[in-house]
Amino acid sequence: MSFDKTTIKFESGGIDCAAWFYRPQGNGPFPGVAMAHGLGVVKEVDIEPFAQSFAAAGIATLLFDYRYWGDSGGEPRCQAIPSAQIEDYRNALTWLSINIDIDEDRLGVWGTSFSGGLVLELGAYDGRVKAVVSQVPALDLYSSGRAAMGAERFAATLKAVAAERKRVYLGNPPTCIALAGVPGGPPAVMTDPNTLAWLENAKRTVAPNLRNEITLASLEHIFAYSPGLSIARIAPTPLLMIMGTNDTMVPPAMTREAFNRAEEPKTLLEIEGDHYLGYSGAAQIAAVKAATAFLREHLVP
Repeated sequence: MSFDKTTIKFESGGIDCAAWFYRPQGNGPFPGVAMAHGLGVVKEVDIEPFAQSFAAAGIATLLFDYRYWGDSGGEPRCQAIPSAQIEDYRNALTWLSINIDIDEDRLGVWGTSFSGGLVLELGAYDGRVKAVVSQVPALDLYSSGRAAMGAERFAATLKAVAAERKRVYLGNPPTCIALAGVPGGPPAVMTDPNTLAWLENAKRTVAPNLRNEITLASLEHIFAYSPGLSIARIAPTPLLMIMGTNDTMVPPAMTREAFNRAEEPKTLLEIEGDHYLGYSGAAQIAAVKAATAFLREHLVP
């Protein structure tokens, strides 16, 4: 099925969120899916093949940038607050639900990495969601952050976050640190070389609006976020989890343990690859195919 792609904006928390809307050609109403990228990454980077595949399968899709990121509005820039990003997802679903071409009783969500965790919470607590696709999901950001940084650097980061709260309270502009860096370099949330190379290539080739930075204050919210705790509450909404067998950012054992706590109906797809399996090559093709088939099964009559 062919589809049309348009650029739209929807309001969330008094801020305009920028989005691409993929509408299948023909007569609706169509099912709808809301989707967004992971931590600090914008809609232009490597996930459009999912949206195109969903739309070609007859599922209208809204791919958006969170407030404070990409083409969306909001100040200060580069804030990542899970509750605000979940609200952006909720408002994306609302925008879909009031579109006359969309069947509001057939809505789903897709997320990857950080947003893979967000959609677990949406599936658990937003009754409008009828299908959840969670790819390489963040599950316990405190544990993941401590493991990635090491105990000493993690403790120093928590101390810096506490000092930042005082700075901002006194009226100072927020401090930003890098999203991705290298071991031993300037402070960064992630220090594996793959992440830095991926972001730098994306900025150079497809997303000049991508910024390799995040407010230090965001880490207070991120480390307190454990969406894996909500996974047992998703049922009876169908859940598809996609994991990489070589994922070092979200260890396979952590993903399998979370999946085991979910109730039926549920499916776990294990793909050979790392945390970036969904963004290129044969692994992406497999992930796109599985997510599309799952959403068709549960949203398309």
